[in-house]
Amino acid sequence: MEDNHASRIRYRISCMKLKPTIVIITGLSGSGKTVALRALEDSSFFCVDNLPVTLINLFVSRLPKKGNITKICVGIDIREQAFLSKIDSALLLLKKKYRTEIVFLEAEKGVIVRRFKETRRPHPLSSGNADIDQSIEKEKDMLLPLRKEADRIIDTSSYTPHQLRHLITSLYSNTKKSKAMALTFISFGYKFGVPQNIDLLFDVRFIPNPNFIPELKELRGIDQPVKKFIFEKPQTKEFIKRLKGLLDFLIPLYIKEGKAYLTVGIGCTGGRHRSPAITEKIAALIKKHPVEISAIHRDI
Repeated sequence: MEDNHASRIRYRISCMKLKPTIVIITGLSGSGKTVALRALEDSSFFCVDNLPVTLINLFVSRLPKKGNITKICVGIDIREQAFLSKIDSALLLLKKKYRTEIVFLEAEKGVIVRRFKETRRPHPLSSGNADIDQSIEKEKDMLLPLRKEADRIIDTSSYTPHQLRHLITSLYSNTKKSKAMALTFISFGYKFGVPQNIDLLFDVRFIPNPNFIPELKELRGIDQPVKKFIFEKPQTKEFIKRLKGLLDFLIPLYIKEGKAYLTVGIGCTGGRHRSPAITEKIAALIKKHPVEISAIHRDI
């Protein structure tokens, strides 16, 4: 009897420790919320879309106690506008009871307009002959309280669905629980715009450009001939040495400060040669820290 009683106590204690983690995916229509939800679903999150924020607490409390569901993702969008007025109190209650993180996705207006035209779907706030630009601005105003509460704001303007999926997976995948921080490197081309969600930015346009070498022009920075051309340059060697030293210095400080995610952008003119090569190289060198490393090449 005593053994059974002790077993029940241990079970209750273990259940108390398994405090659910709730990730709320929200943001502007056309910014990639569906892609993010599916990425989290594939990362072993229990996902539900279009759930009013005021019902999240009730929903979590009704989940099976023995189902071992500890990772929950909830999608919230403008379709729940009737509940947005109560969002502050609802979020306060959630954050008191659970580990709660809000991810707000957004994109430039022109990008959102293009995405709606490509999918031929109406904006949720469009009615009759309402202009889509007006609908986007109205949605921004209505979702402003959620954006202010967001723990992470991601601009998806320059991301393909595959790249966004990779980013979300790298941030929330639980395959390596011992890692203290998610470190993402993004290569990009300045002529296509600077990614909006980066923490550290490095410009490598000072390195000789392989684009002007005929036999290298059509290759990419991840191809061996291009890497050989780039890394034989003395300025590249010195830059890699100094960048590695800087990151070796900064990463432990960010971890100590409690930063969960660090995104490093490395850009060149077109994002095809120099920045991908540098990104791959530096990502391979940062190994001694307890970080989950991923690399995204936006423009190749």
